[in-house]
Amino acid sequence: MPIPNKSFRLAVLAGVFVLGLVAYMWTQVESQQRQTASLRDQLERMTNRIDLLTEVVEAASARAVRAEENARTAAEARDKAQAERAEAEKNSAEAQTSAEQARAALAEAEKIRQQREQDLDRLQKALGALVETRRTALGLVMNLGENAIQFDFDRATLRAGNRELLSRIAGVLLTAKRYSIYVYGHTDDIGSDEYNRVLSQRRARTVRDYLVEAGLDSSIITTRGYGKSSPRVPATTPEARAKNRRVEIGIVDVSLDFGSEAR
Repeated sequence: MPIPNKSFRLAVLAGVFVLGLVAYMWTQVESQQRQTASLRDQLERMTNRIDLLTEVVEAASARAVRAEENARTAAEARDKAQAERAEAEKNSAEAQTSAEQARAALAEAEKIRQQREQDLDRLQKALGALVETRRTALGLVMNLGENAIQFDFDRATLRAGNRELLSRIAGVLLTAKRYSIYVYGHTDDIGSDEYNRVLSQRRARTVRDYLVEAGLDSSIITTRGYGKSSPRVPATTPEARAKNRRVEIGIVDVSLDFGSEAR
């Protein structure tokens, strides 16, 4: 068998080297591919883990937001409840104070009413000793009929006896406080309505003027002429007409605020 020459041997060695190098490089490529695949798997797992952690963080953040909102809502509700309770306590205290003030005012009003009732009883007794005096819901009414005060026909001038009686009445009224006085003139049914109205008004003013001269305050006295419109006795006999020709003096206790006239 012939011995290969040197060139051939070198060619063979070169081929072997190339084959070995190719095999080595292929091995390295496969290793790199395996490493790349492994890294890809690791990266995918890490990505999935990051996504999971992101979801967990987002869920926790959402729970934290809800918890904060719930806490804020609870705090607002607590503050509102405290404010409402404070307002209720304030209203209760004010209502209690108002009730106490109302009770005190009622007690004071009752005390005043009882005192004024006593004053009115005393006044009725004193005036009743002079003329016919009756009690009404608003005060007292004195009836100055023909036996107490008389006027001449078609006249409104007081007689001497009338002046004496009115002076005594004024003396009693001067001791009274916080009263309004109403003087009403009345006539019988003889004559026209207008004639009797004017005549009764003149006589009422005459009585008022004399009471003012006797010391009463003119601002508390009101006069009115009713003529024949308000007879005491609805009849046409001489006796009835005599009773209907009269002057009445009404007394109203203004401290009790009746807001009306004594009739």
